[in-house]
Amino acid sequence: MKKRFFTWILTILAIVPVFGQQSLTSETENNMDRIELCKKNYTRLFGGEALTGEGNDPEMMDILQKYIFGEVFRAGKLDIRIREMITCVSLTAMQTLPQLKAHAGAALNVGVTPIELREAIYQCAPIIGFPKVLNALSVINAVFTEKGIQLPLAQQKTVTENNRREKGRAIESHLYGENIRVAMQELPGGMEEEVTRFLTEVHFGDFQSRSGLDTQTRELLTFCVLTTIGAEDQLHLHLRANLKAGNSREILTAAVIQTLPYIGFPPALKALKIIKETDEVSEK
Repeated sequence: MKKRFFTWILTILAIVPVFGQQSLTSETENNMDRIELCKKNYTRLFGGEALTGEGNDPEMMDILQKYIFGEVFRAGKLDIRIREMITCVSLTAMQTLPQLKAHAGAALNVGVTPIELREAIYQCAPIIGFPKVLNALSVINAVFTEKGIQLPLAQQKTVTENNRREKGRAIESHLYGENIRVAMQELPGGMEEEVTRFLTEVHFGDFQSRSGLDTQTRELLTFCVLTTIGAEDQLHLHLRANLKAGNSREILTAAVIQTLPYIGFPPALKALKIIKETDEVSEK
């Protein structure tokens, strides 16, 4: 009887981490000071040691590492995987490619799959343009090769030449209604038809419809890219789309804070103001 009871206790103890690991980890991290948390996160991401005091600018690295990995990583309830995807798309938008290489490796180290990372970069294309995305893909593909990941990765395309418009329109209509089409009315030369068709077929049909990342994640990453480049008008539209996709204002706030050390205060504060002040009419 005692043996059976002991076995039952061990079984229960083994189950606890499965259900309580996230809250237990969060509670443990909340009790850490920023230096302890910085060292923990840095090692988890990069495999090295933070705050070594080495290099030509140890003071800058000390400030940077404590701030990012000891404070920003504590802000809000974001999984470390999504934090690194946010960082990677922000670095892609700014074309800070050496840092992108480091964080692409870190993303893989914390469980972002190669396809998820590639799709995060693909999602940037309609916003920042193809040349910058091609630069970023060159960087992450080099990281994949270094880690022995076979290229090309599996395709995630879900549309055909015949249905890309239909599928794109379904996504666009659900998230944005007619807002984009209304904004593009009466362009000079009657070219609003071309622009709205490109948005539907390319942004939503070719990219947003892809597998590998769900709509909620794609919209969150898109909001972070728009924050990075300071696209204020689009931030208003994409705020409402994010709310429809299931991202709360708290999640969006934490995501913008995650971009803050990389993009600086001015664009991040602009996005935070939009999150706080944009009306909730389209949320319902």
